[in-house]
Amino acid sequence: MNKVLEDLEWRGLIAESTDREALSAHMDAGPIRSYVGFDPTAASLHIGHLTQLMVVRALQRGGHRPLLLVGGSTGLIGDPKQTGERVMNPVETVREWVESLGEQVSRFVEMDGPQGAQLVNNFDWTSRLSALDFLRDIGKHFSVNRMLDRDVVARRLDSGISYTEFSYVLLQSLDYRELYREYGCTLQTGAQDQWGNITAGVDFVRRTEQATVHGLVTPLLTKADGTKFGKTESGTVWLDKELTSPYAFHQFFLNAEDAKVIDYLKVFSSRSRDEIEELAHKVETEPFRREAQRALADDMTDLVHSVEERRAATEAAAALFGRGDLAVLDESTLRHAVAEVGVQDLECGAELPLVVDALAASGVVPSKSAARRAIDEGGAYLNNTKVTDTEQLITAEDLLAGRWLILRRGKKTVGAVELRRS
Repeated sequence: MNKVLEDLEWRGLIAESTDREALSAHMDAGPIRSYVGFDPTAASLHIGHLTQLMVVRALQRGGHRPLLLVGGSTGLIGDPKQTGERVMNPVETVREWVESLGEQVSRFVEMDGPQGAQLVNNFDWTSRLSALDFLRDIGKHFSVNRMLDRDVVARRLDSGISYTEFSYVLLQSLDYRELYREYGCTLQTGAQDQWGNITAGVDFVRRTEQATVHGLVTPLLTKADGTKFGKTESGTVWLDKELTSPYAFHQFFLNAEDAKVIDYLKVFSSRSRDEIEELAHKVETEPFRREAQRALADDMTDLVHSVEERRAATEAAAALFGRGDLAVLDESTLRHAVAEVGVQDLECGAELPLVVDALAASGVVPSKSAARRAIDEGGAYLNNTKVTDTEQLITAEDLLAGRWLILRRGKKTVGAVELRRS
């Protein structure tokens, strides 16, 4: 098997492909052009998109040159969802998201050199089509019966599906033909839920160009219980630090389950097979050390944000739990860290309140009386300093960045308050 495909297989990044042997031989014969598409349905990419970019990176390492398609036209339509009709976003919003996603995808792959990726936008060719051209030259090649057999369409028939979303597959198939004609693209990659769209495009190119092209999809990443990976209680894990902070991002991967952490490392880390297998051994023999989780969180944060952001995130986590100095954290890192542990408002007047009030307000203890007991028992901390006096007042010097307090009970129960003067 082709070495790139062999590596993707080992990393668990191949769920299905149109003809594995033919694709392997095609890639062995010389560099190919591939493409993967990203529809601008939000201002940022998320973890699921990053999976596709890891495939692109692997193809580049193997000497192949990718096309990165940002769907200026398909983003206006929306791929059918199983749950119901998509809300169409304003045209200007989609245009802004196209620019944002184009900038994001460019950060994760090589854009220069022999294997440099190239950005394309399907609005460039779709916008030139008239309705008659679309129906005569594209629609004529698609069987309604086969379109109805697509899983997502079949699931929507009872609840209803618009012609707009029903026809999405035609637009994506047109993309493949245009990229084949313009760039000689012969491989489309994507997530497993795109398999129907991709195979439709392969068939469309075969019918209209009498050419053999290929498709490959990655499995959907899941947690151990089978639910979708990349979601938290607060929502999607985004690649934009304004939507998911580097601290929250690092913590998300640090909390990966033992049963899945090696799977995630294979997908997202550039570590060698030997390194990952060594980490897998440590998960089996010394799971309490959580070395694989730290490796995953560090590698991911370095890749998506930066080494500096990762260091700030790890310093913040250590400081929150008493293993570092809170005073050295900058205001931005502090803001994201207290948001993750859960920051509560603490109202006060001209005089600053007691530490007991802050402990109770933060939620690390259920009441002021419980706060006094925690202090008496030696288990209460303000900004990592043990509190020994139940009548201790908060001072201006205690306020981190002039506004926050970190409260802790014991080693692991941490909360935060933001002081608000009335």
